[in-house]
Amino acid sequence: MAKISVKNVIKKYGENTVIPKLSVEIGKGELFTLLGPSGCGKTTLLRMIAGFNSIEGGDIFFDDKRINDVDPSKRNIGMVFQNYAIFPNMTVRANVAFGLKNRKLDKAEVTKRTEEFLELMQIKQYADRMPERLSGGQQQRVALARALVIKPDVLLMDEPLSNLDAKLRLEMRRVIRNTQKNVGITTVYVTHDQEEAMAISDKIAIMKEGVIQQIGTSKFVYQRPSNTFVANFIGRSNMVEAELDNGTLIFKSGYKTGFEPLRKEGKKPVICSIRPEEFVICDNSQEGIKGIVKESMYLGLNTHYFVELNWGETVEIIEESSVDDIMEPGKEVSLRIKENKVNIFEADGSKNLLMS
Repeated sequence: MAKISVKNVIKKYGENTVIPKLSVEIGKGELFTLLGPSGCGKTTLLRMIAGFNSIEGGDIFFDDKRINDVDPSKRNIGMVFQNYAIFPNMTVRANVAFGLKNRKLDKAEVTKRTEEFLELMQIKQYADRMPERLSGGQQQRVALARALVIKPDVLLMDEPLSNLDAKLRLEMRRVIRNTQKNVGITTVYVTHDQEEAMAISDKIAIMKEGVIQQIGTSKFVYQRPSNTFVANFIGRSNMVEAELDNGTLIFKSGYKTGFEPLRKEGKKPVICSIRPEEFVICDNSQEGIKGIVKESMYLGLNTHYFVELNWGETVEIIEESSVDDIMEPGKEVSLRIKENKVNIFEADGSKNLLMS
């Protein structure tokens, strides 16, 4: 396995700069996910690491070896693609063995390692089948086995689960995570699915327009997003305008709540990011932000409420479902917030004041 160092890399297509001076360090054995909307540059960066895209500036290193000008076939990488890219005219066994034979290993070693990875990926029983007789999940296991059997320094995965149905995606998340840990390989994983990223990653880099907005564990980027883009991209969040006055958060309705960590911030407008589970619905007689229930959705474990605040804004609230009746539209309620969980941003959304 190798550490990956990306230092001030630039990617241009003509006069259009897609990635401007991006730097990131990916540790040995880490499962590192590039996450972001379509067109944010995550696949472009992956292809630069693979050697499929040129680099217009900066450097990429595997450990201490600069690989900018190293041919892709000489970088000792494994690749797993969205469309599997397994050979339709070869059996499962032949697909897995392909990279080993290309490297001209002796026959006994090819057989030994092929059988080892057929076993690891739980596809030994399909070894003599042709790919057309496999399910999508089985084909993806073949692609993963073929990528890993060559013992690469780095594994690169580009939206590997997007062609699978919901149930298979959940299953393959576990397969990928467990296999990556068992093999202990540095992995760069590209996805636009934030839940997928959170489920499998050691670290996540959230990208927007070729720029990394934040890097951290799933827990950290969810609980302390660096800006409102990250807060909205990782999970859902209600963005509520408020005023901060020396550690007191004042909402438009006049409701106030203490925010001790921000006592030194002075008086200024802010955006309060409140995730749906960070609201607490109280009886209307209690102090809080006043609102009216407009809609409810019962989803088994949880019930989602949409509440119109008394200045016209609507927020989403998620509560664990109870045996009591669901609150009906028109019910007047009072909302409290879990102060230790919400995030406060500058008025332009560029900075989380709790991360100063």
